[in-house]
Amino acid sequence: MPGASHSYSARFSVPFEYEVHFTRDVFAPNNRVLVDALGRRERKRQRFLAVLDSGLVAAWPGLEASIASYAAAHEAELELVGSPVVVPGGEDAKNDLAHVVRVQRALADGGIDRHAFCLIAGGGAVLDMAGFAAATCHRGVRVVRLPTTVLGQNDSGVGVKNGVNAFGFKNFVGSFAPPFAVVNDLAFLTTLSRRDRIAGMAEAVKVALVRDRAFFEWLCAHAGELAALEPEATACMVERCARLHVEHICTSGDPFEFGSARPLDFGHWAAHKLEGLTQHRLRHGEAVGIGLALDTRYSCEAGLLGEAEAAMIHRLLLDLGFNLYDRAFELLDPSGQPRVLEGLREFQEHLGGELTVSLLRAPGQAVDVHHMDPVLIQRCIAWLAEQSRSLA
Repeated sequence: MPGASHSYSARFSVPFEYEVHFTRDVFAPNNRVLVDALGRRERKRQRFLAVLDSGLVAAWPGLEASIASYAAAHEAELELVGSPVVVPGGEDAKNDLAHVVRVQRALADGGIDRHAFCLIAGGGAVLDMAGFAAATCHRGVRVVRLPTTVLGQNDSGVGVKNGVNAFGFKNFVGSFAPPFAVVNDLAFLTTLSRRDRIAGMAEAVKVALVRDRAFFEWLCAHAGELAALEPEATACMVERCARLHVEHICTSGDPFEFGSARPLDFGHWAAHKLEGLTQHRLRHGEAVGIGLALDTRYSCEAGLLGEAEAAMIHRLLLDLGFNLYDRAFELLDPSGQPRVLEGLREFQEHLGGELTVSLLRAPGQAVDVHHMDPVLIQRCIAWLAEQSRSLA
C-alpha cells in the first residue's frame, strides 16, 4: 500500500576468472604467452600501456626497447600506447599518492578504457600502487601483472588486492580488483639480490604452514637448495606457492575479506608493524619471517603446537637465511609496552569486527583465535631474543 513501509532484497554474483602463466623471456618475439593472455576474450588488436618499476628498468637496461619490439613483432594483435611510465620501486611507490595520480593521468592521456590494458611490471609495491590506480580509472580497467620479484610471483602478484599506504597505515587506501591475467617470467628473478630472493620465500613458508604440510616438508627438504638460490628449486617453490594462494582465494568463500578471518596473513600482524617501526629497513618478507617465528613460538607457548614442530619451523626459517629477531622489538610506548603490540589493534582495525589471528596446531593446520595475551607475546619476544643471541 502507498505510504506503508516495505523493502526487498537485491542479490547477485559476479564470476571472476584470471589465468596465471609461468614462462621465461616473456618479451622474446617468439613467445606468445603475453599476446595470447591479452587476447583470450576478444581476438582484436589489443591496446596497452606499460607501467614499469624503476628498479626493474635499472636491472634490465633494454626492457623498454624489448617491450616496443615485442609490440612491433605482434603489431596485428597489439598496440603499445605511448612510452612506458616508470615509477619508483619498493614502499616509496606506495607512500606517495602522487604516483597514483601520475599513472591515472597516463591512462587518461593514452585513452585506456575498460577494453584496453594496463600492463604492470615490477615488485609487489608497484603492482599494488599501479593496480589501485587502474582500478579507479573508469571504475576499473583491465590489468595484466608481470611480477618481477619472488614475493610478487609467489604471493601478492597472483592475489586480488591493491593498495597504497596513507595516514600512517599500511594499505589504508585500496581496492579488491582481480587482474585480467598474471604472467610470471622466471628470468626476472635472476637479477634480484640474494636478500630480495630470500625475503620472498617467507610467503612460501607462511602458506605451507596454514595450507599444506606436504609443501612445508618439501621446503624443509630443499632449504639448502633454496638458500643457495638454485634455479630449479626456486621455480618449483614459486609455482607451488602461487598455486596455493590462488586456490585459497578461489575456495575460501571470502576472496574480498568481508569477514574477519584471514589465514593467509599468518604472522602478518607483527610483520606489518615491524615494517613501519623500522621505516621499512626490513623488507616485507624479512618482517614476515620474524612474524612467523613469533606466532609459531606463541602457538607453542599457548599449548597449540608441539615443541618439536615449532623447532622444525624455526629451523626452516634459519636454514633459508631469515633472522628471527629485530631490535625494533625493543621500542616501547609511553606505558613501557613494546610498540609492536600496537600491531594487534591495527590488524583488527584493518578489517573491523572481532580480532581474528591465525595460529598453528601443526604445519599445514591453522586455527583462529580471538585473543592474544600481551604477557605471553612478550615472553615469546624474549625467547626469540635469546635464540638470536645464542646464534650470534
